[in-house]
Amino acid sequence: MDFAFDNSFHGTMDGFYALAEAATPHAPKLLIFNYVLAEQLGIATKARSDGDVARIFSGKTMPEGAILIAFAYAGHQFGHFSPQLGDGRALLLGEIIAPDGARFDIQLKGSGPTAFSRNGDGKAALGPVLREYLVSEAMAALGVPTTRSLAAVATGDRVQRDRSHPGAVLTRVASSHIRVGTFQFFAAHFGADHVIQLSDYTIRRHFPELVEATNPHLALLDRVIGLQCELVARWMGVGFIHGVMNTDNVAVSGETLDYGPCAFMDRFAVNTVFSSIDTNGRYAYGRQPQITHWNMARFAEAMLPAIHAVDPADVDAAKALVDAIPARFRAIWLDEMRAKLGLGQPHKDEEKLIDVLFGELEQHAVDFTSFFRALAQLLRGDGAMLQALLPDAEAMAPWIADWWAQLEREAIAPLERADAMDAVNPLYIPRNHLVEAALVAAEAGDMAPWTELLEVVQNPYIERAEWAAFAQPAPIDADPYKTFCGT
Repeated sequence: MDFAFDNSFHGTMDGFYALAEAATPHAPKLLIFNYVLAEQLGIATKARSDGDVARIFSGKTMPEGAILIAFAYAGHQFGHFSPQLGDGRALLLGEIIAPDGARFDIQLKGSGPTAFSRNGDGKAALGPVLREYLVSEAMAALGVPTTRSLAAVATGDRVQRDRSHPGAVLTRVASSHIRVGTFQFFAAHFGADHVIQLSDYTIRRHFPELVEATNPHLALLDRVIGLQCELVARWMGVGFIHGVMNTDNVAVSGETLDYGPCAFMDRFAVNTVFSSIDTNGRYAYGRQPQITHWNMARFAEAMLPAIHAVDPADVDAAKALVDAIPARFRAIWLDEMRAKLGLGQPHKDEEKLIDVLFGELEQHAVDFTSFFRALAQLLRGDGAMLQALLPDAEAMAPWIADWWAQLEREAIAPLERADAMDAVNPLYIPRNHLVEAALVAAEAGDMAPWTELLEVVQNPYIERAEWAAFAQPAPIDADPYKTFCGT
């Protein structure tokens, strides 16, 4: 298997990582391989058997040119600063350059302990590996910037968590694994020179057009803020709740990073939390914009030594960028909601319409994903789907009337508008009850439910009759859903 590694981080960023080795798995077995993604990355696989692929993507066999490193980083975890975290169960195999010229990290997750494991085993259980594979590929299909999943391999070993689980390794693909926490680590421990070096590398790798900016480090801060606002608005638009928006899980590339205790909204409630460890609701659905603001303020603090080194006056400019985040996010969020509601142009009353909507959805416990598809069906003259979601015929009637009045201000045909709404509002998401059932079956040795669910969520917008069950909300009497960290 030819990777044609081009390991720029290892070659130019000595001192920003630790060399490492993968633990040898007992009996690696390929569970799934993303051949479509492999082709996009330019990874040749045709001459390799499943056994060969399993050995490579479990860490048992190292491909030629791989240089295994674990990244150093810090992070604010639930608001508290941890000065040293790092890749405790992940190893970068190396970087490859895809046929289109884009650079990607190839990383093994769950491959054993590193210098940053802090007495952990560095392993991953099967369930969290399959969850990340499924949800990251669903997010990609939904058009949300995200890390991708290339392979999932069972190791043949057991991993002890709440009980003994089968072990597995995930191969994660990202444009890089540089995080806000990476900047925090070097700002806290080494100071301006290291922050400047890391910022320069990040700009060269991700945003080369910023090299010529008057203050490239300030420009980097501006760009990362914009990407994070766009990312979080996009994932909130599909009802996604990250669950652990710690600064060590914020990629400066603007990709969704880490799929631990994440989940998608069922019946709407602004304070919905799925993570078992988020007991105070810090990362609830409705708090994600505020947490984005908070995380970007921490990024700005880490960047200040580099910004100040170019021009001390730009420190005030950095503060102004942070202060402007709520308004910046709000504008992006309104664009997102305008598309979901089929509104072609901004209108003076749209903010009230959008804000009132969420109170209505919560009051009537409406399924978030299905609601927007039901609105499109209403435009086609079919109100059955909407009525099935509401407790009675008059529920939300005033809001529907206000929405309809907004639409009538625009000369867009109803069917054209409905089709445009269906193009941005998914019918199929990784429904929590379906994900859980698929993971339970997989751990028992039956991958079929998980494989079928993966196919469904990779095609989220086009209705298929045979997939009707995958569009149904969770049963009304279902227990409150909880997700757990895989470490």
